[in-house]
Amino acid sequence: MRRVILNMKDRIFADAVANTLRADEQGEFYVVPTTTSEEALEYGVTCDPYAVLMEVNGYPPYVLEERLKIRDAVKKVNPDCKIVLVVDENSEKKVAEEVRRAKKAGRIDQFIYGSISASYLVALMDTL
Repeated sequence: MRRVILNMKDRIFADAVANTLRADEQGEFYVVPTTTSEEALEYGVTCDPYAVLMEVNGYPPYVLEERLKIRDAVKKVNPDCKIVLVVDENSEKKVAEEVRRAKKAGRIDQFIYGSISASYLVALMDTL
């Protein structure tokens, strides 16, 4: 079972993402929801996760720079952990562009637009 640390501002969306991953027919994902960036960092460093899935927006603590700090700490301990960022490409156009550049630069393993379908999310996480 692959452990996914989940940190998102929008609790309703976070619950939907967690439930989608948990409902995967193959039962591959164990989701650890976190409520703060500090928790995401702690679990990301101590729980040997398969992936850390974090929301990025224009407001602290969800800004890209803060997310990349968590990424750096997690990768230092677990270089194989996948870092996946979720961004709303419609309301956060500038942030979405910054996230795309982080992917191109190799700073993150993948990014997801908030508008994707649930089945696509599971498929993407499965193929990281």
